[in-house]
Amino acid sequence: MTGLLRWVDFWSPAARILPVRILPVVVVLLFTGCRPHDFPQYPPNYREYAYIPNGGSATVTILDVVNVRVDRELPVGQNPVAVAASPTRNEVYVVNSGPTNGMGSVSVIDAERNVVVTSIPVGRRPVSIDVDPAGRLAYVADSGSNFVSVLDLSARREIARIGTGEEPAAAELAPDGKTLVVANRRANSVTFIDPRTDQVRSVFEGCPGAERPVILPDSSKAFVACSAGHQVMAIALAHLAEPGAPGDRSSLQGREPDRLEAFMDVGHAPVDLALKPDGGEIFVSNSLSDSVSEIYNTTDEVGDTYMIGDDPVRGLVSRDNALLYVANQHSQYVTVYSIDDGKRIGAVHVGDGPSAMAFSAAGHLLFVVDSRSDDVAVVRTASESLFTILPAGRDPDAIMVKAFKAP
Repeated sequence: MTGLLRWVDFWSPAARILPVRILPVVVVLLFTGCRPHDFPQYPPNYREYAYIPNGGSATVTILDVVNVRVDRELPVGQNPVAVAASPTRNEVYVVNSGPTNGMGSVSVIDAERNVVVTSIPVGRRPVSIDVDPAGRLAYVADSGSNFVSVLDLSARREIARIGTGEEPAAAELAPDGKTLVVANRRANSVTFIDPRTDQVRSVFEGCPGAERPVILPDSSKAFVACSAGHQVMAIALAHLAEPGAPGDRSSLQGREPDRLEAFMDVGHAPVDLALKPDGGEIFVSNSLSDSVSEIYNTTDEVGDTYMIGDDPVRGLVSRDNALLYVANQHSQYVTVYSIDDGKRIGAVHVGDGPSAMAFSAAGHLLFVVDSRSDDVAVVRTASESLFTILPAGRDPDAIMVKAFKAP
């Protein structure tokens, strides 16, 4: 077992061309030998899947997380680019950007059967999706139409369109459901929307290439990466009164309006913000500086900046707030950084062009989407070592994990 683990940990290009029929044998041996120590025990009706949109294949690769294998490759719409899951139903939503300058759609997947049950038309070139905590509404940023589509997920239809700035790159809903933050990449601005009225509440400008908003767990503040520059914008969110009687919108007025707090200097081309689960710090992936900057959220101060890898594009913090994983797209490595110690503690050799990541529900596995080698590396977080690599479709660039108990 020790020798086999060493072979997988130092997976080489030569090893990766083994016949496909041999790989499941290796995975089974590893899984059988390591499961009692490293893997959770699942009840018979437990299901967990990872969904990876493949932009070049018009498909979604579905991984069986429990058995660490490919479940299927499912056809969806043209150019799928983003994915989200319902927090209340066993459904997954895939954003299909569609043809150039064409209309997009959202494919609805029944996660119990892993089949597409319907498709919802949206605007031009949709690029992101977020679902409200009740699982009732979804918000889709239509970058080619300059609006956000509001979807009724039960009725399977678009029910509203909210105007934004030019080329909205992402729409993120605050945990309390009172603010929708939209980053407008080409307009260099951020739009704040009240989801209860579908009205624009405020707009802040001066953020070049705005994208990747994150919102603190207490919904008090939003941060937006100015990816075409070298700053991160911090905005304090409005404190809103609770709604009154039906039809009475006077109580929806902010007692304190949205307020720009700071522009914080980080590295060049900040393309991703990784928030600690406890909301204490944000780690900024500076693509052109090959570095990560640390932001203290309560004071809007930038702490240290660390050289991390070649073109860092995504960060992910462990559930215990101890480790930061960084995907370096112009390499074959994910860097592991110890937050408490303030230093790099290792790097995991994955596939070519790591660009997106997600943990399994139990946190024992890290799935790394490799955009250039068209595969998904599976990393064991207990040992920070490569477990296996599973094939995906062409041009994968996003991932989401959905866990549930089958009825």
